[in-house]
Amino acid sequence: MSFIFAFFRSILDRILNMFSSGTQSIKNTLNIYIKTNTGKSVNVDLDPKMDIKNVKELVAPKLGMQPQEVKIIFAGKELLDTTIIADCDLGDQSILHAVRSKPIGILSMQSAGSPSEGSMPMCETLVDLQLTLQEREDNKTVNEKNKAHFYVYCGSSCHGMKAGKLRVRCGHCKSGAVTVARDPCCWEDVLTPDRVEGHCESTQCNGQLRFCQFYFRCADHISQGEEDEAVALYLIKNNIKEVPCLACTDVSNTVLVFPCSEGHVTCLDCFRQYCSSRLRERRFHSDKNLGYTLPCPAGCDNSFIEETHHFRLLSEEEVRSYIYLKKPGTHFKFTVCAIPAFWC
Repeated sequence: MSFIFAFFRSILDRILNMFSSGTQSIKNTLNIYIKTNTGKSVNVDLDPKMDIKNVKELVAPKLGMQPQEVKIIFAGKELLDTTIIADCDLGDQSILHAVRSKPIGILSMQSAGSPSEGSMPMCETLVDLQLTLQEREDNKTVNEKNKAHFYVYCGSSCHGMKAGKLRVRCGHCKSGAVTVARDPCCWEDVLTPDRVEGHCESTQCNGQLRFCQFYFRCADHISQGEEDEAVALYLIKNNIKEVPCLACTDVSNTVLVFPCSEGHVTCLDCFRQYCSSRLRERRFHSDKNLGYTLPCPAGCDNSFIEETHHFRLLSEEEVRSYIYLKKPGTHFKFTVCAIPAFWC
């Protein structure tokens, strides 16, 4: 009799666990790490509908502070109390930095650039890096079309091209508790060191003005910490100007823009075909600084692809062939042809 009772009890426990799991999924919470500038870290579940003021009220007691003493920093911005979690571009196990607010007198002595009252998340303010200064002036209102969108090659988990998220840390101590003096406004600001300054709130830097270091992470997998990085495929962009492909003349939403002065555009399918044909015919160019790469198919000067991870858009077999052909002793021939009806 006791066996039968235990059997039905186990079934009941399983049913209750199923309902419990269902309830947790309905809540749709984000598991977030809150990290202080002293190295202390707490783990919290946040409802995406919460605002930053709610977050401060939740974490302040855990950190031994009052809510009004806490500053929340994420992706180079001190966040407004009214900012909603869902608008911050967070993912599971993302890291927010909580630091103690400095007295007003100290803040007034700091150089300009570090906001004392918070600002919008970078994902809401960053305008597409491919826009010129004039185009930025013409697009004062940031909308979904001209927000910055990034593509990366994720080699740690996904092994392919994915949407990317821009993150920032102190170039001196590598802490993420840094607030940028200004948003990056071009790819050079992101890819070139020592272009954008910010105030670092880590114990080591103590609010000093430091150069910021930008990096990317893959948006498709759970964050694996602040050292989780992906390679920026900065030639792949949203086709905000609706430029037709150089080869097939179709207008695609996502394109590759070659680094030539004319900025020739190809859709990703045509780019893959271009690379595949050159790979089969061993017509990649060997550059002493870049390795094996390709230029703009129109034969433009100074148009070599510098970041060779763009060739990871090829199939797995083709990528293996590309890596194999890069071995010492393998030679390519290189020719430039005029623009054909399709790739020559």
